[in-house]
Amino acid sequence: MALPRRTKGLKTALVAIVALATAAACAGSASSERPGAFDYWILALSWSPQFCRAQPSSEQCETARGFIVHGLWPQHERGYPESCGQRERVPEELIERMSPLMPSAALVNGQWRKHGTCSGLDMKDYFFNVERAWRTVVVPPEYRDMQTTMHTSVRDIENRFIELTPGLTRESVAVQCSGRWLREVRICFDRDFRPRACGLDVEDRCRSEVHIRPVRGRVVRRRPKKSFQTRNVWV
Repeated sequence: MALPRRTKGLKTALVAIVALATAAACAGSASSERPGAFDYWILALSWSPQFCRAQPSSEQCETARGFIVHGLWPQHERGYPESCGQRERVPEELIERMSPLMPSAALVNGQWRKHGTCSGLDMKDYFFNVERAWRTVVVPPEYRDMQTTMHTSVRDIENRFIELTPGLTRESVAVQCSGRWLREVRICFDRDFRPRACGLDVEDRCRSEVHIRPVRGRVVRRRPKKSFQTRNVWV
């Protein structure tokens, strides 16, 4: 049955209103994630033995490592911006430069696309700031070449970083776990890389007792079956 002309006109008007509202919402979302619009940084330090337990075929797992840089993340007081710019690839020479801290091309490229593009910095300056943040933190020596499983607690992990890194407080550090196993330590800085309290949505996520997997010798990379290819993705 054909709709009366008035009904058709009303339907067209409603469609137009919905389209305008959707466009306004998208515009608002884009402006809230414009590059450089953030409050503070998180330096995320991943415990590589834990990552490699789940992703043994990753490039970073070819050599035994302790803490590596997962990323340097622009943060809002609540939440964070992401994927604010073009998906350009990081050049090989910059990947090579970052390899002591971020030992995987997939990691470097993924972190630039998701977090670096929201920093308001060009690619080179963003990764120079990753190095700057890393130099600000002193990793406790007992974590650098740990050969046996360590049993500890969130408080002890935080205390060791606080003792060695000037300006850190308990509010500046958040410890993340997978079950009882240490996965990551996150350290919060202001935009000038001075330690500051983390936002309210950044908190410890571990049980009372924390286990830390040991750093061992070279990891043997398993060949995937010909019919199946794995892909390691960092977020």
